[in-house]
Amino acid sequence: MSSENLNVLNFSNKSIRTLHLTWVAFFITFVVWFSHAPMKPFIMEAFDLTNGQWKALLILNVALTIPSRIVIGMLVDKFGPRIVFSLLLTISSFFCFGFAFATTYEQLALFRFLCGFVGAGFVIGIRMVGEWFPARQVGLAEGVYGGWGNFGSAAGAMSLPTIAFLYGGDDGWRYAIASTGVVAFCYGIFFYIKARNTPKGSTYFKPKKTGGLEVSSWKDFYFYLGMNLPMYIALAVLVWKLSPSGVGLLVQETAYLAWGFLAALCVFQFSQIYKVNHEHLKEGVPEHQQYKFKQVAVLSWAYFVTFGSELAVVSMLPAFFMETFDLTPVLAGLLAAGFAFMNLVARPSGGYLSDKFGRKKTLTILICGLMAGYLVLSQIGSTWWIPLAVVATMCCSFFVQAGEGAVFAMVPLVQRRMTGQIAGMTGAFGNVGAVTFLTCYSFVDTSTFFMIIAGAAACCLVLVQFLDEPSGQMTEVLPDGTVQLIDVT
Repeated sequence: MSSENLNVLNFSNKSIRTLHLTWVAFFITFVVWFSHAPMKPFIMEAFDLTNGQWKALLILNVALTIPSRIVIGMLVDKFGPRIVFSLLLTISSFFCFGFAFATTYEQLALFRFLCGFVGAGFVIGIRMVGEWFPARQVGLAEGVYGGWGNFGSAAGAMSLPTIAFLYGGDDGWRYAIASTGVVAFCYGIFFYIKARNTPKGSTYFKPKKTGGLEVSSWKDFYFYLGMNLPMYIALAVLVWKLSPSGVGLLVQETAYLAWGFLAALCVFQFSQIYKVNHEHLKEGVPEHQQYKFKQVAVLSWAYFVTFGSELAVVSMLPAFFMETFDLTPVLAGLLAAGFAFMNLVARPSGGYLSDKFGRKKTLTILICGLMAGYLVLSQIGSTWWIPLAVVATMCCSFFVQAGEGAVFAMVPLVQRRMTGQIAGMTGAFGNVGAVTFLTCYSFVDTSTFFMIIAGAAACCLVLVQFLDEPSGQMTEVLPDGTVQLIDVT
């Protein structure tokens, strides 16, 4: 079956049923994760927040997702998507309830930070979809999964203000957000009952050790260590943003403790990476088990620009439309949802184009379109015709999200047994991008913010040229020692 013939309405096919089961789980995580964005005017009024305090919440919302995606990636590779996705949904529902019924800004900030845990759900589905679809279809399948799931942020932006009004009263926004937690809890149980890790008779390959990626050379080992540093830098910047030098949510002593904890965590992670790799690197990695870590690194930076910018823009766009064009929260949420709305077609398109025309070529073209799109958005002002602003937003969004689809059309083709960890690192860089861009946003105007993203895209375009087009086969070793070949073209 070719990618062109992948029929998402063929519910008699177990792979298709699994795809739908998985993207709905991811959809719910995004509804929960970004339930606060369209509620901005209600939350700011209820807590009498400054713009600085609100922007701090936006950064907190994506911060925990950075380490969570790394950890979740390891857990998925070890325990499988079924149990991990179920637990993530049910646990995150309680964080959602905490945010919805917070009574102080400190509680609001804490539970917004914890809600970032649900954002790690994306990693889980990447491994599951990669298990259920062959290489010739995996780009499109991952695109459907990511695109339709990502639409959760748009669905939330369009529906939650209305749901809040239907609940009525000063606490309507609280009940609307809490409702998303109820849905997450119930679906987590449903997913555990219905989902399966692999097709019947297939082997679920696991890494020999957890704690870090297995690499193929000492050069890649040091490269891997260096690629972990941006994640810690992003978290350190976040702490600074919350310290007295920023919004003052943390006292200086707490900030120092947080930086010390991050330093200790970095040392611990590096020691775990060494523990995972030193034995097999000393002995030499068999050629058939080798892969190039640069593939992971370049894909991670590409996701930094694509998904990182999406998270940042989705977080600020409702407020941008409301303030630029003097709109009501409901209307601003509906118009801003156009950015995330494109996920329905853009991510699948990026995956499909990658399957059909080549993964490196497709990603290159989409990054170019993304760069041009953000340059156009930087010119939007109050004098623009609103429909034109919405169209410009949606066009830019197409390239952003198609680029995300192109990235994850390649991720499952690097090394099967570590797909969860590779997806985790790549996904974490998306959140590093979000923290980076939102931090920039807290210092600059909206026009400059969009231009910064365009500049980052130009740098990413250069890096993408170092990717190798997947070809041939990857190998995995069965428990009995038999080598199994897996097609990547």
